[in-house]
Amino acid sequence: MKEKSLSIGLDFGKKYALVSYCTSDMSEPDTISTVAGSELYQIPLSLCKRRGIGQWYYGKEAETVMKNGEGSGCDRLFGRALAGEQVTVEGETYDTVELLSLFVRKILTVPQKFGTSMKLARITITMDTLNREKMELIEKIAGRMKWTKEQYHVIDYAESFYYYALSQKEELWLHDAVLFDYSKNSMRFYYMERNLNSTPQLVHIYLKDYGPLIGNKDTAFLDVVTDAVSRKIYSSVYLTGDGFDGEWMRESLKFLCNGRHVFLGKNLYAKGACYASCIHTGMQPWQFVYIGENEMKVNISLKVKDREELIFHTLVSAGENWYEAKNQCEILLAGTNTVDFWLQLPDSREAKIESLELTDIPKRPERMTRLSVMTEALSDSAVKVTIRDLGFGEIYKSSEKVWEYKMEL
Repeated sequence: MKEKSLSIGLDFGKKYALVSYCTSDMSEPDTISTVAGSELYQIPLSLCKRRGIGQWYYGKEAETVMKNGEGSGCDRLFGRALAGEQVTVEGETYDTVELLSLFVRKILTVPQKFGTSMKLARITITMDTLNREKMELIEKIAGRMKWTKEQYHVIDYAESFYYYALSQKEELWLHDAVLFDYSKNSMRFYYMERNLNSTPQLVHIYLKDYGPLIGNKDTAFLDVVTDAVSRKIYSSVYLTGDGFDGEWMRESLKFLCNGRHVFLGKNLYAKGACYASCIHTGMQPWQFVYIGENEMKVNISLKVKDREELIFHTLVSAGENWYEAKNQCEILLAGTNTVDFWLQLPDSREAKIESLELTDIPKRPERMTRLSVMTEALSDSAVKVTIRDLGFGEIYKSSEKVWEYKMEL
C-alpha cells in the first residue's frame, strides 16, 4: 500500500488547541472534533496523569480526570511553557515545555486513526501574534518531536486567514475577503488587498481593532460592520471567535448578508494553517505571495556563474517569515574583493546592488578563494550577513577571517 502524506494545521490559542489535517487523497482539510459527528473542535490545552497508573490524558479527558480528583496535571500549557514554568505531578517535577511536547505528540496521533501508513509531510503552527520567545518555544518542541526544518512552519492568524480565504472558490475572493474575530472581548477586523498587477499577486492583510462591543451587541456590531465593509465591495465575510456564540446577531447579520457570502466557524485558523502545509508541500498550486508584518519585504540574491551560465541565487525571499529567514551558500571569488548582493522588491523589475568589501582578504589566484555566505534576518527589514574565508582545500588554507555586515533593506 502506498504511504500517504499528512499535512497538519495546529492552532495554539490561550486555553485551547485546534487541529486540522489533510492527506494526499483528500480534497480539503478536515478538523478533529472532540465529539464524533459534532463541531466541537476546541481541545483544552490540558495534560493530566492518572494517580497510581502513570497514564497521561490530554484535552477534555484530562480536565475530567483532574476534576474528579483522580489525577493531577496542568492546563493552559502553551502559556506556561512560554513562561518557562515547572509543575509538580505525582511528586515529580516536569518542565512544561516537555509536557506541551507530549500534548502535541498525543493530538497528532488522532489523524493517524483515520488512515493507515501516513507520514508527516508538514505541520504549520498558527497563533494570534508571533515574537522571538514564541518562535524559540516552537523550536524546542520541534526538537523534541524530531521535526526537520522542512517539516514545520509558524505563522500568525492574519497569515492563516490569507491561506484559508484564497484556498476557497475564486468567487469567494474575487473582490477580496474580510474576517471579523470576536475573541478576548475585542472585535478585530482583518481585510485583504491583492495587487492584481503583480505576478505572482502580492497580498496584504490589514488589521483594525474596534475593541469591545459596548451596550447592545447587535447594534454595536452593526456600527462596526457598517464602518468596516461599506467603503469597498467584498466577496465574502468570515466570522470567528467565542464572542459570536449565541443568537444575538440579527440586524448586523442581515446587513452583512446583503450581497456577500457570510461564514461562521471556529476552525478557520487551523484550516488555514493546514492549507499552508498543503501549499508548501506542493499538494496545492499557489499564485500568491503574502507580505505581512512578519514577512521579508525584499528579495536578496547573489549573481553567480553556474556551469558558465549567469544565474541569480536567492538567499532571502520576499514573503518569507523573517523569524525563519536563514540561508547559507558557498561561492568562489573571481577577480574581486567584493561580494555584490542584489536587492529587489517583489513587484519591481529594478534592483539595488549592495557591494560588501572584504578588507584584508588574502591575495590568491582567481577562483582560488572559497567563501561561506550566510544571511540571517534581524527583522522584516534588516539582515545580518556573515562571510567566512574557507581558503581552497589543501592548496590555500583558510585565513579564518570573518566579515559581518548589517544590511538595512
